[in-house]
Amino acid sequence: MSFAVPAPRAPRESQEQLKIRAQHLETRDMFLANYGLRLPVDDKSTQRKLALKIRAEYARVQHMEPPMPVKVPKQPKPAQQPSVQSVEISDVSLSDDIKAKARKTSSQSKSTAALIDDLPETTNQASRNGAGALVLHDGTKGASNSRALALGRSKRKMDKPEWRAPWKVSRVIQGHLGWVRSVAVDPANEWFVTGSADRTIKIWDLAAGTLKLTLTGHIGVIRGLCVSDRHPYMFSVGDDKMVRCWDLEYNKVIRSYHGHLSGVFACSLHPTLDVLVTGGRDSSARVWDVRTKAQVMILTGHEHTVCNIQTQAAEPQVITSSHDSTIRCWDLKTGKTMSNLTHHKKSPRAMCMHPTEYSWSSGGADNVKYWKCPRGEFMRNALDAPGGIINTMAVNQDGVQACGLDNGYMHFLDWKTGFKFQEIRAPPQPGSLDSESGIFACAFDQTGSRLITAEADKTVKIWKEDPTATEESHPINFNPHKYKRRKRF
Repeated sequence: MSFAVPAPRAPRESQEQLKIRAQHLETRDMFLANYGLRLPVDDKSTQRKLALKIRAEYARVQHMEPPMPVKVPKQPKPAQQPSVQSVEISDVSLSDDIKAKARKTSSQSKSTAALIDDLPETTNQASRNGAGALVLHDGTKGASNSRALALGRSKRKMDKPEWRAPWKVSRVIQGHLGWVRSVAVDPANEWFVTGSADRTIKIWDLAAGTLKLTLTGHIGVIRGLCVSDRHPYMFSVGDDKMVRCWDLEYNKVIRSYHGHLSGVFACSLHPTLDVLVTGGRDSSARVWDVRTKAQVMILTGHEHTVCNIQTQAAEPQVITSSHDSTIRCWDLKTGKTMSNLTHHKKSPRAMCMHPTEYSWSSGGADNVKYWKCPRGEFMRNALDAPGGIINTMAVNQDGVQACGLDNGYMHFLDWKTGFKFQEIRAPPQPGSLDSESGIFACAFDQTGSRLITAEADKTVKIWKEDPTATEESHPINFNPHKYKRRKRF
């Protein structure tokens, strides 16, 4: 009896030998003359890769039993019924009642056939294709309603926006040494104030554009400013967690409000109450008593930074937007949320209240949305996407809405229709980078004829309408077919 002697196995290589082999292969690949050429295709590896892919994707259905044959029962042939038209009416064999019923049935069948023949070809073709459900079921209630809805949608017309003059830069003001992050206008329309990353607050003459005063006191970037129309006070907030009250008669700080746990990004004064609302990185909005420096309440509910605050005398008295992509309407009496709006897909960084209408607008990287007070009912979207991140918004009495973007563009929209009638970019100033062209804040003056923007090129620009523009020189480029299919939210 003989036994087959197994072939000797090759000794396994150690880890060091494997490393040396890998280094040799890398060296060989590096110094090959045809290094730039493609490697030859290995049929075995290609087949193995294909088999693994088939097993991974089609393993569950690769081996399945064939489906059982479905037995279709034979339908009996319908009995042929004699047509009513082929019946011969004889006066001898039929009575008068039977002859009258036969004539009535025959006339009905003829009229039905005539109606079918008179139908338009499009209706017959649609009914053959199964697309004429609205036409075939006119007797039912649901079908008539759906047909009415379809007709209403097809006949809907968009209002043509009102012609508006384009805006242009009329003055460029320099003086800050850092990014200009905030701006506010005097209620008397005599001056305006700006806050910058150079930790200074500058007051400028609105008519001449000259510097009147520089205030120092913050140790961080100044993020928000607001001027009171009831007292000679101005309020400023910044990254140094400070909320300061400035007396404009003595030009110094008279009160400081302590309580925020991180940087403060937004502030707003209540129009009828001596109340200041601030919000920041600690995801809360705090309500302060202006006179006593006391913290009245904390509005909590946001899950991220509170980036914008709006106040008004009517409900909702406080509206906040956050980087958690939500907008909250607050009841100032109870300190609770009236409504939480989650329509935005990106954080709504900017908001503005209409001066005469009972509505407000919000904007972010996704779109500009319009809301109706007091519950925050969604009204509509802007017709065009912004194409960038909206940092600031403002609207005047004429319904001109200005949006400042992080790419340096200014968008001017019609509030009534949401149509963008102008898109313009002011060139960055000499000495600044082309990327430093973002617009951080904007505000209209009290007349609504001048727009003030605070920008990243360390300048403040004043915009005005072009007095030489006419409807013939600057026509409205409005195409209603472009906006037929608009998103609801």
